[in-house]
Amino acid sequence: MGIVAGVGVMMDFSYALTPFLAWLVAGVLKFIVNSIKAKQLAFNLIGYGGSPSNHSAIVSSMAALVGFKEGVSHPAFGVAITLAFIVILDASSLRREVGKHALVINKLAAGAFDHQALRERIGHSRWEIAAGVVVGIAVAAAANLIVGS
Repeated sequence: MGIVAGVGVMMDFSYALTPFLAWLVAGVLKFIVNSIKAKQLAFNLIGYGGSPSNHSAIVSSMAALVGFKEGVSHPAFGVAITLAFIVILDASSLRREVGKHALVINKLAAGAFDHQALRERIGHSRWEIAAGVVVGIAVAAAANLIVGS
C-alpha cells in the first residue's frame, strides 16, 4: 500500500489505513452485536459504549502494526503502546464514571420539563475493551500480511 513519493522513497499508507479499517470492523461488529441483543436493527445504539470498543480497536491496531513492521524494540512501538494504554484506561475508567454520573443526573432531573436525558452508556467493560484489542490486533495482522513489511 505504498506509492512512490520521490526519488527512491516509498510512502506506506498502511499506517493511515489500518486504524480506519479497525474502526470500520469494530463499528460493524458493534452494530451486529447490538442488533442481536436488541432483536432489531440497532441504529439507535450507535455511539459510545458497547462491544467491541472502537477506541481500543483503533489504538491497538496502530500499536500492533508498528510492532509487526518495526519491531517491539523500536521507539515508535513504545509511543504507540503508551497512547493505547492512555486511551484504554480512559475508556474503562473515566468514561464509565461519566456514564454513572449521567445516570444519577437523569434520575434527579427526571421531573424537570426542560431536561434532555444525558447519554448513560459511555464507557466500556473490560470484556468490551478486550474485544476491541483483539479486533485491532487482527486487523493489523491482516494489513501487515496483505501489505507485507
